[in-house]
Amino acid sequence: MSQSVAAIICAAGAGIRFGGKRKKAFVDVAGRAVFLRSVELFDKRDDVKQILLGIAPEDEELVDVKWGPNLKFFNVKIFLGGCERFDTVNKGLELIKDGIDLIAVHDACRCCVTAELIGKVISAAGQCGAAIPACPVTATIKEAQNNTIIRTVDRAGLYEAQTPQVFAASLLKEAYENLKNLDQSKISDDSQLVEALGHKVTIVEADSSNIKITRKSDIAIAEAIFKSRPKPVPKGLTGPYVEAQW
Repeated sequence: MSQSVAAIICAAGAGIRFGGKRKKAFVDVAGRAVFLRSVELFDKRDDVKQILLGIAPEDEELVDVKWGPNLKFFNVKIFLGGCERFDTVNKGLELIKDGIDLIAVHDACRCCVTAELIGKVISAAGQCGAAIPACPVTATIKEAQNNTIIRTVDRAGLYEAQTPQVFAASLLKEAYENLKNLDQSKISDDSQLVEALGHKVTIVEADSSNIKITRKSDIAIAEAIFKSRPKPVPKGLTGPYVEAQW
């Protein structure tokens, strides 16, 4: 039996490292706005009953003018996020409808996530209450102070956390209620909040193609990832003479 899912898509970040006049969530990747690609992936799922898009107050006019009709088509509810990512998610949680079983929290700038990975994480969370996609660390990791290496970190068992992170609705709400009891400067994702409650979080192994666009150079990488993926096969007749028939 499928469970009902709400998606909170976070696009309220300042994106200081990205630079430029337009924030990274609103730039185009292969002809589509970064955040819109993330929205579309959740809209295509029958189990997703609610999509909430958190944006910064200063971006409200831009989003409404440029993408308002698209977002209405996808039945997306826009809300104003906060200065920190946790503030944005917390505001999104207040808007979750009754009857939602699972909540997926996704970074708008992870537009390369696949529908298959989203499905696997939602399925895993449905079974155990909490699941995230994560990629095994393959690089050599150095710990340093003052630009000097202190030690080389053993990467065995290390994973790089990604999104969407999916949790039972009641569990995520409880985790955010407990946020006030934690040192927020040391919390970097939603999974960590759930871990702080003592709840186990399942990892769904992902790969490095689920990148988060952070710098302008990441745009070219994301476009290369899209280009490398198989194109969907069109339904019905295909061929050079099909257009002429109409």
